[in-house]
Amino acid sequence: MTFIAMNRFQVVTGSEADFEDVWRNRDSSLSKVPGFVEFRMLRGKENVEGGYTLFASHTIWKSEADFLNWTKSEEFRAAHRNAGDRKAMYKGPPVFEGFNVVDGI
Repeated sequence: MTFIAMNRFQVVTGSEADFEDVWRNRDSSLSKVPGFVEFRMLRGKENVEGGYTLFASHTIWKSEADFLNWTKSEEFRAAHRNAGDRKAMYKGPPVFEGFNVVDGI
């Protein structure tokens, strides 16, 4: 069953370009991970009152098991090694959401 993993990020207004550059230039080995299908970064509208722009990373996996195996891998640790270095660009930690695709709908 196909699995979609999403992380929502509240990026401090004015840090959007830096956030996008981090993702654009990161050393990702997702394409080599068993079960990985596709990655997209989504950018929402700016929340002026909240002082942030909402982003969501969106990955598609052949199965939830493939996704979970990746989260336990060296590739996962390497991809997230420096995540804490950029706390100033976020309004809190990312929020994870995982979904199994409902077949036939």
